[in-house]
Amino acid sequence: MSQIGILYKPEQASKPKYASVHDLQLEERGIRYVRVQWVDLVNTVRFRILPASYFTRLFETARPGVCLSKVTLGLVGVNMAEGFSGTGEHLYVVDLNSFRLSPYAPGHAVLMGWFQEKTPLPNGSLATPLCPRTLLKNIVNEAQTNAGLSFLAGFESEFILLSATSPKPVTLNNAGWSCAAKFRTGTVENTVLQEIADNLQDAGLELQMIHAESAPGQFEVVTGPLSPLEAADAVVHTRETIYNVASKYGLRATFAPRLHADNCGNGAHVHFSVHSSRPPTSGTRRDAALAPTLTATERSFLQGILEHLPALCALTLPTSASYARMADGIWSGGTYSSWGLDNKDTPIRLCGSQGAHHFEMKTADGTSNPYLVLAGTLAAGLRGVLTGAELKSGDCAKPVAFMSEDERKAVGLENPLRLPRTVGDARERLQEDEQLREMLGDEFVTKYVAVNKVLEKFLKLPSEEETITHLVEYY
Repeated sequence: MSQIGILYKPEQASKPKYASVHDLQLEERGIRYVRVQWVDLVNTVRFRILPASYFTRLFETARPGVCLSKVTLGLVGVNMAEGFSGTGEHLYVVDLNSFRLSPYAPGHAVLMGWFQEKTPLPNGSLATPLCPRTLLKNIVNEAQTNAGLSFLAGFESEFILLSATSPKPVTLNNAGWSCAAKFRTGTVENTVLQEIADNLQDAGLELQMIHAESAPGQFEVVTGPLSPLEAADAVVHTRETIYNVASKYGLRATFAPRLHADNCGNGAHVHFSVHSSRPPTSGTRRDAALAPTLTATERSFLQGILEHLPALCALTLPTSASYARMADGIWSGGTYSSWGLDNKDTPIRLCGSQGAHHFEMKTADGTSNPYLVLAGTLAAGLRGVLTGAELKSGDCAKPVAFMSEDERKAVGLENPLRLPRTVGDARERLQEDEQLREMLGDEFVTKYVAVNKVLEKFLKLPSEEETITHLVEYY
């Protein structure tokens, strides 16, 4: 079968590396300010703005960065989660290789970084177990060292443009999926989408596609695959671009999971591929017939995700509104842990063809921290590879919820895993998943759960209308 679409390989997808601050060419690029930016455990983007001259001087120190209170990772609004206090500071050390121009803010550039301890821990490490970027980097490194695996990843960004958020959200342009009517010349939405597209490309991202989605005012932006850490950085930059360009034209962009009970919600579907540097194992495994176009490594990786998907939902679907989007038969991934070839009604969709497959995970939305989404997903898949897990279920051609008993049995789903139906249930599943806790770290899981509980309370207001308004203003 001939290859369909562009084939990406890990070695082709990395962005330029910078050896020193001078390689950034801040003055030559007209950069006067640098945003040192981070994303906390509840997916709040925060930054400090540094004049370029001061930012450059930081590199005269051993660990260039800014000091931040340790509570910054456990703060939701003004509410502090259990296990955090206002005492103590992290050093947020900048990562030069995360540098991107910010065309939506002329004269500004942005960098991400690493949360570190100011002084070494008893084990000699500077890394804090709560840093989302460090957690993802460690999982990627472990996969390479222990299994010879590397990955590519990318996100689809679905969002809705609003002309007002109060007293209730007001969308603009009710045209449907892929309709030309959503891009009429001279409309504010067309102008906004055009500028978003230009800004993303000017920032060095590969823009693959922009199109109209189904719900009123809904659009989607798709960028190209990168290494996992770069992909998470890229989706943060993409969302910030969308927010800022919309704001410039008096609009509000929201990634809130569900605004309309009678229409589609916003997802943040994750695409990822698994690449092994090790020769394939000899012999045929018993699970080969369930997915004959996948390698043994891909089947083990897939099984790892399917086994841990209920627990992963705590990271990928972190708000109560997330579960209003997840339903059966509406292309959102359904409510059972399963996979299917080009099936949008399974949480894991197999895309591509033999030798060039990748997976799409639909159980994620824009309220989730993308570093944690990828860290958890890759950790679960890696666990499957390291234990040699065999795939237990086959290709689902329709939602598991709509299958007969015989149809479920035919694909090995006599007792399918049901996904959580509330964020509270998801937290419990994460806490109970000993293997995933081990991969992510017990301290991380404990404190993430504490912060997520505060987030749930923070987002819920007395009425449904107030809650939705608060949600779209926060996300």
